[in-house]
Amino acid sequence: NFRLRLAMDKARGVNMPMVNIQRAIDRATGAIAGEAIEPVTYEGYGPGGVSVIVEAATDNRNRTAGEVRAVFSRNNANIGGPGSVVWQFDQKGSIEIDASETDPDEISLSAIDAGADDVEVDGTAVTVYTAPAALKAVTEKLEAGGVKVESAEITLRPQTTVKLGAEDARKMLRFIEALEELDDVSKVHANFDVPEEVLAGAS
Repeated sequence: NFRLRLAMDKARGVNMPMVNIQRAIDRATGAIAGEAIEPVTYEGYGPGGVSVIVEAATDNRNRTAGEVRAVFSRNNANIGGPGSVVWQFDQKGSIEIDASETDPDEISLSAIDAGADDVEVDGTAVTVYTAPAALKAVTEKLEAGGVKVESAEITLRPQTTVKLGAEDARKMLRFIEALEELDDVSKVHANFDVPEEVLAGAS
């Protein structure tokens, strides 16, 4: 199971004990009676009109919905219904690579040759985007070519971004941090763009 392997690699990367990893697998598969975990998604708008998608995994939908709604409310954000903002994102495979010891341009060419749709280079950080169905094949081809993959996952990539000024950037960063601190939240997607100089002043 490619996705399970990636999830386990990510957990090991943050030194999660194997017993915790196994417990998470058991809960997700329903092996622990009464504790089956199901995925839930929430959509809405954050500061500055930024589109936000919150992915969570829960054994209690009512609890998780209440917690997510409370964070939206406290941050003057508006939660919407299913489909309200997801159309502004494309589902993509995302491969993160640290190119500090390699030429990013060489990695980019290797990724395109392996079947990637797009490559973004930010200094020594390289992000490779693929079709969801091609994530496994592209990841394995890169690894076979000696490229060290830091993470590989299915993600949502915004079609367009909203540029934020310093004040809205501070609000948005606090909002995302509050969402990510919720135990049931696994990932937050948002389509905002903050210039580096604004980001430095907003942190």
